[in-house]
Amino acid sequence: MSRDYFWLTKDQFARLEPLLPNDTRGKPRVDDRRVISGIIQVLKSGGRWIDAPEVYGPRKTLYNRFVRWAAKGVWVDIFHALATAGGPPAQVLIDSSAVKAHRCASGGKGGTSAGHRPIARRADHEDPCSDRRRVSSRRVLADRGSDSRLHRRSGSARRDATFRDPARRQGL
Repeated sequence: MSRDYFWLTKDQFARLEPLLPNDTRGKPRVDDRRVISGIIQVLKSGGRWIDAPEVYGPRKTLYNRFVRWAAKGVWVDIFHALATAGGPPAQVLIDSSAVKAHRCASGGKGGTSAGHRPIARRADHEDPCSDRRRVSSRRVLADRGSDSRLHRRSGSARRDATFRDPARRQGL
């Protein structure tokens, strides 16, 4: 066994074995210790399932076992049992970071002055294009300086004339 790979010890696996599902039907499962070690290796490394080392067996087996057991709640039971088995931890570590920022880093004007007012913003539920949709197509064409002949044509002729002119197609 290489030092680069994660392997459960026999004692660790003996603690996990009673928590594993034993209601398998059909073909017997491959070595649970090897597959669980492979799943833990992938989760620890943060890699993709396809990048799992071949020593743990087929990658699809690792993924399928992880997904099926997650749906059954097996992993929750395992993690809960492991977390409660050791009692309270001897040390508790809290990591925090302090970042200083300059007063101009917020992007707003500093201080409160008479001319300072909040920026008007649109609420999340307001549609920015709602007023544009209400304008009729004839009014839009008239605003663009379209020819009056264009309004007298039939709808398909008007559409064809609009699509022939590249500047009009791009809304210029």
